[in-house]
Amino acid sequence: MPRREITSGNWAFAEAMRQINPDVVAAYPITPSTDIPMKFAEFVANGKVDTNFVTVESEHSAITACVTAAAAGARVMTASSANGVALMHEIFPIAGCFRTPIVFGLVNRSIGAPINIHCDHSDSMAERDAGWIHLYCEDAQEAYDTAILAVRLAEHKDVLSPVFVCQDGFITSHGFEPVNLLDDETVQAFVGRREADFPLLDVDHPVTYGSFAMSEYYFEIKRQQVEAMKNALRVYDGVAREYEAVSGRFYPKLERYRTEDADFTVVVMSSASGVVKDVVDELREQGIKAGCLRVRMFRPFPAEELAAALGSSKAVAVLDRALSIGGTAPLAAEVKSALYDSGKHVPVQSCVYGLGGRDFFPQYARELFADLSAGKVSREERYLGLLE
Repeated sequence: MPRREITSGNWAFAEAMRQINPDVVAAYPITPSTDIPMKFAEFVANGKVDTNFVTVESEHSAITACVTAAAAGARVMTASSANGVALMHEIFPIAGCFRTPIVFGLVNRSIGAPINIHCDHSDSMAERDAGWIHLYCEDAQEAYDTAILAVRLAEHKDVLSPVFVCQDGFITSHGFEPVNLLDDETVQAFVGRREADFPLLDVDHPVTYGSFAMSEYYFEIKRQQVEAMKNALRVYDGVAREYEAVSGRFYPKLERYRTEDADFTVVVMSSASGVVKDVVDELREQGIKAGCLRVRMFRPFPAEELAAALGSSKAVAVLDRALSIGGTAPLAAEVKSALYDSGKHVPVQSCVYGLGGRDFFPQYARELFADLSAGKVSREERYLGLLE
């Protein structure tokens, strides 16, 4: 029976893993994602799943085991954060190129140095061009639902790409809140069984993984990954609607909050969107047409949809929880590109906030909306809450 429990983002993701019952999980613990493999290891020890749980000596080995298992035809999941994600970097493009549909619980944490265990998006943004789909969750409920939805998206024949399911470290991963859980039978029916087209262990139809590709073939192989990402934009909508049919919850690529007639819009991802939406409500009561656009899918980036959603805005601010040192912050760069390509000349203020887990307070959003309404939009990046 469906049930409602008080749980954390990490435990909600682990519970989704239990219900999915993947063939293989290979993981190495790192804060703040440790609770995911720890909780799942309990499920394995207690006979709650049939999963082959592979304990390894490093994150590099964990993702390598995941890629090889997925290439063999297994359904595979794992989790990591921060420098653990960075250690996996060598293998991420291989996972993308091999078209291995791994579902990865990425609990966002600052990449050191300096050493910091709290949240920002530097770890996932460092992998934005590795050939992985990126989905960013606002809360524990969304982390649970997205873990299940991501299996279907990753394994779709027109996509076949690995997926990062991102949630904010500690803020979401360790925060306890009510989460509506589906029953096991519903989850199993939704994800079905993986039917791999070219499994490595199918000896009757032998294939090669990891072959050499010189200039005669390399370009075409990479182009196929681009097409898979384009397909993911289309396929996602159908999978999300199917999930809505069994759960009653729909997760669009972009969450539009009071943007239909907004004069001033803040674009944001993950948990900080809740703060922005509260401020939007305050300003609406004062007669100010404010809006919030939450980007849930960052890769592939839904540029046309985003440009359409910002069509009525007189000015836009983009909140990034990551730097692109020497360039424009990642989300702001995508938003500016999308608006430019659509022919919309909307002033965009790039803002960086919350690095190393620094809190994002409502006052920052209020000040930002006030500046937008006053026409104070600069080409220079702003740093919210910086002590100077």
